[in-house]
Amino acid sequence: GNSTGSCPTQKRNKQSNNIFSQMRDDRQRESPNQIEMSKYCTAQPQTKGSSEVTIMPNIKVFSGNSHPDLAKKICARLGINHANVVAQKFANGETNVEIRESVRGEDVYIVQSGCGEVNDNLMELLIMINACKIASAERVTAVIPVYPYSRQDKKDKSRAPISAKLVANMLSVAGADHIITMDLHASQIQGFFDIPVDNLYAEPAVVKWIKENIPEWKTAIVVSPDAGGAKRVTSIADRLNIDFALIHKERKKANEVASMVLVGDAKGKVAILIDDMADTCGTIVQAAQKLVEDGATMIYAILTHGIFSGEAIARINNSSFEAVVVTNTIPQDKNMMDCSKIQVIDVSMMFAEAVRRTHNGESVSYLFENVPY
Repeated sequence: GNSTGSCPTQKRNKQSNNIFSQMRDDRQRESPNQIEMSKYCTAQPQTKGSSEVTIMPNIKVFSGNSHPDLAKKICARLGINHANVVAQKFANGETNVEIRESVRGEDVYIVQSGCGEVNDNLMELLIMINACKIASAERVTAVIPVYPYSRQDKKDKSRAPISAKLVANMLSVAGADHIITMDLHASQIQGFFDIPVDNLYAEPAVVKWIKENIPEWKTAIVVSPDAGGAKRVTSIADRLNIDFALIHKERKKANEVASMVLVGDAKGKVAILIDDMADTCGTIVQAAQKLVEDGATMIYAILTHGIFSGEAIARINNSSFEAVVVTNTIPQDKNMMDCSKIQVIDVSMMFAEAVRRTHNGESVSYLFENVPY
């Protein structure tokens, strides 16, 4: 069988509407060998009229303290209740997790983003994974919208740690069987794991937002604020069939940018800056300044993960951006109150659909190209 423990011969009904309905009725009508088989199968087909309904093991979605709102949206989309867990701190600062319902034999998903108090949230996630694992959960999937330490993914200088690999080892040792994340800083991070990693892309949602919210998108230009994001930008430019440019920058030290050169032509066009994350926003604000100097008429920034630490909000408020668009992989309520330019794309449906497809043993690759409605 596969990881969900279902029979090899089993047909899956992808069209079943209520995916989590437990249709365990009238065992009497089954043949004895089918009942015998059910001992070895968690999921087993039952013929009801012409359509085949699959009994799935139950699903439980837990949430850590980093982003409860996203977990609620995922549960609402799946039509299930949020599972009961309490994560608190002891007086000395240690994390205490109580899983308040049975997870034996269940398919468990734990939603925890690598934002805010990154180290506390990571530790909380590890403890929750381990708690579920040793409570006999069938499978534990960590849903990590923002992968913590993803920027420390290579030895860029002597004696630098590769913390992203360390985090991968910690998650595996804690007992995670599967990882679902979004827009990893470097997609090679998937190779740090020996377990399956689904790296979802915000790109379909970004393309949809551009088409719906930028009236003159057909004559716009997509710009990458650094050479590293060129691949992401060319991909979006191809999908929209528009031009792209990139900005070459010379860094003095981390989080400080020196000089910038625009490679491409932005004169008289709407410029759309695209990057995977914005932390202190020094780069994108300077890139916007460069685009203004080179004659861009309007400037938008679209970023998957809006970390916005330090001076970021003040910088955006004083910048020439029309809008700074981020996804809700990180909670943005406070930032939106402090800055009117910040807008949010909801990606909870992409995570919910990834969870649903993983749970049902369906392919997730549809989500790389399309936004589920």
